[in-house]
Amino acid sequence: MTLQTIKSLDGRDEYVLLPVAVFRALQDAIEDKLAGLEASAGKEDDYIPFEVENYVDNPVALARIKARVTQEGLAQLMGVTQAYISKVENQDKVTPKLVERVAAALRKK
Repeated sequence: MTLQTIKSLDGRDEYVLLPVAVFRALQDAIEDKLAGLEASAGKEDDYIPFEVENYVDNPVALARIKARVTQEGLAQLMGVTQAYISKVENQDKVTPKLVERVAAALRKK
């Protein structure tokens, strides 16, 4: 028998589709496991705070977000267009000179 899996956005298996007969055979064990998970869910050490650094790789976007400035606001500070800021934030690599220009503009904020 082949089980189907549903993957998460990061490509890992997240769900498994089981035939009803298999589920019924395993139902007690599944419910016991879920009860254990629910009991431990309230622990404070399970909390993982949101850190923008874990989701944003581009240093220009990261600096702008941390400074609480919109792309349009950064564009005005730098004397460029919002479209240019968007283009820069979508690049894989950004030059150190550009990062320094952004930092200087954000210090003027």
